[in-house]
Amino acid sequence: MHIILIAGLWLEESVWDRTADALRTLGHRPVPVALPGQGDGNISATLDDQAAAVVAAVDTAYEVAEEKPLVVGHSAACGLAWLAADARPDRIAGVVLVGGFPTADGEPYAPPFPVVEGAMPFPGWEPFEGPDSEDLDDAARERLAAAAVPVPGPVSTSLVHLADERRYDVPVVLLCPEFSPDQAKEWVASGELPELTRIHDVRYVDIDSGHWPMVSVPDELARVLAALADRAG
Repeated sequence: MHIILIAGLWLEESVWDRTADALRTLGHRPVPVALPGQGDGNISATLDDQAAAVVAAVDTAYEVAEEKPLVVGHSAACGLAWLAADARPDRIAGVVLVGGFPTADGEPYAPPFPVVEGAMPFPGWEPFEGPDSEDLDDAARERLAAAAVPVPGPVSTSLVHLADERRYDVPVVLLCPEFSPDQAKEWVASGELPELTRIHDVRYVDIDSGHWPMVSVPDELARVLAALADRAG
């Protein structure tokens, strides 16, 4: 199955390299998406531009490979995965949300970190101390920080706009790294995640990692994604 991989804030598609290699070994076809503005220097790129890149990957898998792909979003890019489900609800086998949640209509796409000279730079590790990053050693942190690219201002300040309620028919898996499935269920029950309450098929899957499993446990992440793709297929 084609597995479309969407990296979160500050990350280029190369962050998926080790997970993508493992997915190929497991018989799947990973498609890391190059998001406009994240690595190409285009700080004028918009959230619509990024969503269009994801939708184009979905369309290619559906029209050329003649199959519905699995769409995987990481962190804030869970919002991009959900935008793809809204745009192509009949062309997606399922959505996997890694360390993030489906953004509701009218909500901000990204956390309100400062925008500097038209882009939102990586804010350093202080905001992510604790469960988010405790599984990353110093070398991994240095590599991630060195590879981080500023997010275009028009992306970081955008609101998400959704239109097609058929998105709620797309099966969703919430892959829980730095938080547990039970914690996520509590947040849903408290009304903090309104989109999840309306999705007809939601599963919760644990993975023992911090916020960046494609960095800390890439092979384990690949095994989980491959199993989810086999089930979706």
